[in-house]
Amino acid sequence: MPADLLASRPDGVVFDCDGLLVDTEPCWTVAESAVFAARGLPYGPAEKALFIGKSVPATVELMAAFFGEVGNDDAIREEVMSTVGDVIGGQAEPMPGALELVRALSGRTPIGVASNSPRVILDIALQRAGLTGAFGAVIAADEVPVGKPAPDLYLAACRLLGADPAACIAFEDTRTGAVAARAAGMWVVAVPSLEPDGFPADLVLGSLADPRLLAWASSL
Repeated sequence: MPADLLASRPDGVVFDCDGLLVDTEPCWTVAESAVFAARGLPYGPAEKALFIGKSVPATVELMAAFFGEVGNDDAIREEVMSTVGDVIGGQAEPMPGALELVRALSGRTPIGVASNSPRVILDIALQRAGLTGAFGAVIAADEVPVGKPAPDLYLAACRLLGADPAACIAFEDTRTGAVAARAAGMWVVAVPSLEPDGFPADLVLGSLADPRLLAWASSL
């Protein structure tokens, strides 16, 4: 695949979901903040940075240690999942350019989603954004042995799409996700949620609404 990704014709494209296709990060922030507040703890940018991009099991494990509640993982998971599911289902919106890019790619190249969220949350997010049924492969973190930053999610998505990972492009917004895509041998286009400088990607853009993306997708 040429170094200029926007001059290439990939075998497939796989998207992250949270913070990339669907603006769920504020919803996770609301949910995580509520879990912290229930324990009388503050939740600000420093705490948010600890959790962004992590899978639910990793988030729960970190919370349990942070709260001094090791061994209470199941209860914390239920608390987090219930809260975030309600918030996403009622508030989440598509990220700028997401719907247009997915529609432009549809029918031109195989497209999929590889999310570090569990299936129940992923389905809520895609439905809320109007993206249910838009992808040839949708893989959630609880459907593979190990979530991001391991490559399992991306490898599974490419396998379902019948595409060679080395000839596929992953779209990501977090370093955790970009590391996972790299480990799968994929090319990476990033729209960073945090700290764009030095992001481990082949191409870094400010938004999925970048007109170069739509022009590329429409040319495939």
